Amino acid sequence: MADITASMVKELREKTDAPMMECKKALIEAEGDLSKAEEILRVKLGNKASKAAARIAAEGVVAIHIAADGKLGSLLEINSETDFVAKNDEFLKLAADCASLVADRNPVDVAALSMLPLGDGTVESTRAALVGKIGENMSLRRFERIEAKGKLASYIHGGSKIGVLVDVIGGDEQLAKDLAMHIAASKPKSLDSTGVSAELLDTERRIAIEKAREAGKPEAMLEKIAEGTVQKYLKDVTLLGQVFVKAEDGKQTIEQLLKAKGASVASFALYIVGEGIEKKVNDFAAEVAAQAAAAAGNK
Repeated sequence: MADITASMVKELREKTDAPMMECKKALIEAEGDLSKAEEILRVKLGNKASKAAARIAAEGVVAIHIAADGKLGSLLEINSETDFVAKNDEFLKLAADCASLVADRNPVDVAALSMLPLGDGTVESTRAALVGKIGENMSLRRFERIEAKGKLASYIHGGSKIGVLVDVIGGDEQLAKDLAMHIAASKPKSLDSTGVSAELLDTERRIAIEKAREAGKPEAMLEKIAEGTVQKYLKDVTLLGQVFVKAEDGKQTIEQLLKAKGASVASFALYIVGEGIEKKVNDFAAEVAAQAAAAAGNK
């Protein structure tokens, strides 16, 4: 049997918000495999056991640049340690300048972007100088550049914490704006089912089968139940399958909306600041208690 440490239990609890003992049981059953243990908890506890994707773990902003003709654009995330710095004018200018450079110079990655000329030096020297001036670390995390087949539309939400860039072919300006807002609100993983990884679908299928089995469903029905679950999942996570957030009947999908408008979406990009980055959370009460205990021990 795998050695289940307290740190493993703590890590699984932080990812799932499941009770400590349930985390330990899941890890024992999974023989120490964290990913498998998370699946086990999802089977037992449902979606309550998967909050990691929604946890915003770093501060910063998303910056967007679109050329005047709407045919070329970029989306960029730059991180800071605190939200206070994320509102700093010089930090925001650095973000905007970098987004513009991505569109104009087409760097292959963040390292290449860092070496591009900016001001009296480079992007990297400008960043380093700002770090020295403000006294807080900041870093360029990722970017995406889109050469539109149609015309680009964008949407920034929540103080630049969520940014969307969408390439819309046909339709009108209002449709493009609505689509960008929908993407920010509904957070699709891909345009259609072809963009969802087979590994992700296999995970959903396994979870559906185990939940159905635990519910006492006949073995002969498990595959059919799993397939239904997967299809529902695809509707939830693909842009074309999602119900339009402004649909008056609450039923019209994005695919149906686009068909009615004689339009299509070539691609989109969605950034959420800090998505997937773990940030240390300080427990102030625990720190005070620890300091008090240390002080008492020194007397």
